[in-house]
Amino acid sequence: MASTQLPEDWQNLTTVPRSMQDAENCSTTDDFLTKYYLPTLYGIIFLVGFPGNFIAIGVYLFKMRPWRSSLIIMLNLAITDLLYLTSLPFLIYYYANEMSWEFGNFMCKFIRFSFNFNLYASILFLTCFSVFRYFAIVHPMRYHHIHKKKWAVVACVGVWVVALVAVLPIVLVIESTEREGLAICLDFASSVRLETVQWYNWLLTALVFFLPLVVVTFCYTRIICSLAYGPYTNDAFKKKARRLVAILLVVFYLCFLPFHILRIARIKTQVHPVSCDVKKHINSAYIISRPIAVLNTFGNLLLYVAVGDNFQQAILSVCGCKQITYVEQTVSNTDAVTTS
Repeated sequence: MASTQLPEDWQNLTTVPRSMQDAENCSTTDDFLTKYYLPTLYGIIFLVGFPGNFIAIGVYLFKMRPWRSSLIIMLNLAITDLLYLTSLPFLIYYYANEMSWEFGNFMCKFIRFSFNFNLYASILFLTCFSVFRYFAIVHPMRYHHIHKKKWAVVACVGVWVVALVAVLPIVLVIESTEREGLAICLDFASSVRLETVQWYNWLLTALVFFLPLVVVTFCYTRIICSLAYGPYTNDAFKKKARRLVAILLVVFYLCFLPFHILRIARIKTQVHPVSCDVKKHINSAYIISRPIAVLNTFGNLLLYVAVGDNFQQAILSVCGCKQITYVEQTVSNTDAVTTS
């Protein structure tokens, strides 16, 4: 009996994915976080972010003139965030419905792909904006040709292409599956293809998040030093520039960084054996970090306002106020450099 039973046990272990076995032996699902926290936070973000970015796109397209490189990047960022937010209603319903996916395998792949594609496009657009700000403030004369509109267009096209290439493999590792009779749509950190996901996650995180993080940190460190010791004397300009620095660094370090670190830890706990308590705590922390990453859309809304007073005046004109002369205003030399 023992000699015939052992192969059956080994056969069962090899046919059932390890992550599914772990789910049976050590449940890591936090029902409160998945059923209440995720749909609530995603819902708030959608209700604020969707109309906010929709209005921002309308303002950039119909109210903001003349076109400058910063406006081109901001418009693409707003489009990215709007697309990013359109995936949230599906996820809100999914988590509120006790993680029962009712939209089929194709939509599972599409929603997870859309979520990650627009997340990394947003990161790359913010990085491009930071680089343009760096040249505008630290090297305003030496690299003034970089601020021509054509370079902003080239940068934006490059971002869309890089984000697409970087995130496309998610389609191969994401698929709807069944657990306890329910169809589920796991994010790729919970995929059953653990070995493939592990190396892909390292590449994605290193190249499309940590590298931009280093670039953004370098740019704003130099900008802060330039503002402190440079020739600028306009206090209003310094205050505006520091406000932009603060928004961008908060978005990267408080929204994006915890999410990426915890996703690495989440995948590690699935590949390597750890205690149930450790696995549960890391999984709960990872769940908490996901809506926080999406909160970058709030930071981006603040960024649109902080980039220039023209955007604020455009919003007022949309609301029916009479401050509409911003379209014809002449920009001073300092503002032309720092907002180009």
